[in-house]
Formats: sequence, C-alpha cells, structure tokens
Amino acid sequence: MISRFLLTAALAAILTACSSGNDMSGLQQEIIQIALNPGGEIEPLPEFQVYEAFTYSAASLRSPFDIPLAVRLREEGLTPVFVEPDLNREREPLEGFALATLSMVGMLYRNNEYVGLVRDDLGSVHRVRVGQYLGRNHGRVGRVTDTVIELTEIVPSGDGGWVERPRTLTLQR
Repeated sequence: MISRFLLTAALAAILTACSSGNDMSGLQQEIIQIALNPGGEIEPLPEFQVYEAFTYSAASLRSPFDIPLAVRLREEGLTPVFVEPDLNREREPLEGFALATLSMVGMLYRNNEYVGLVRDDLGSVHRVRVGQYLGRNHGRVGRVTDTVIELTEIVPSGDGGWVERPRTLTLQR
C-alpha cells in the first residue's frame, strides 16, 4: 500500500514539473534566429558510375577443373571411339539449350514406351523420346525410364576429333 502511494506521488511530481514551465519564448527566439541566418551550400550528389552487367557465356563449356575426356579415356585404358556429329541434320528445339539448364520433371508411359518430360530454362515442358536430340553438344537420347533420361553427347576431344560422353537427366522431385 505504501509503495502504491509513493509511486502515485512520484508520478504526480513528474507531471507537475513537466507542465509548470510553459514559457516558450526562448524557443521561439531561437527559431527566429535560425530562420534569419543565410542557409549553407549543399554538397552536390556524388556521380555514380554506370553499372555494366556481365553475361557469363561459358556455362555450356567444359569446366576447367574437369579432366579432358580424351585424357580420362587414356588413363582408364579405353580406346576412344572416333565419331563425328551429323552437322547437316536439322536441329531440334531442345538443342538450343545447354544441358545444365534442362531438367526432367516427369514422364508418360504410352504404348509400352516411356516419354520423358523435360523443362527448359524458359519454363516450357517438352516431350522427349528415344532418338531425339537435346543439349548443345549433339546429345542423343538412348533410353528413357521412369526416373532418368540417358543420352550420349558428342563433344570435341581436344585434339581435333570428337568423342562420345554419356550424360543423364534425373527426375527432379
């Protein structure tokens, strides 16, 4: 009870102290004095350099940290199969995309055959069957299952020839 009384008395004293000095003439004089002084000069805004966007165009190339395919084949004791892509055939729509930008998003099963559903980086979904081409490295689909699309790319070997490279697209869940 006594603590309540002391708290009420302290609050009343604070409020009385805040309200007793309503003399604002000093503040008004200070505002007038500031308004009569000439304003200072404002610094100009700093000049910003124009940002030039960098477009990374090597996403579809071999990583510099990967061992070249011809070297890997020699290390494994395999003889490379000398192949060449058919540069005269008509290109298919999915050959305009890097393989890294394509993803398997589903499959259909029709007439005892799996058909893969592949999404490109533009968001469109395409049907892919065995024998079709996709990716920029002449990748030909060899097998489609319910969870994977297997293909074989034909890539430069580094010594002027071409070699086959197996690749897969796995179903994205």
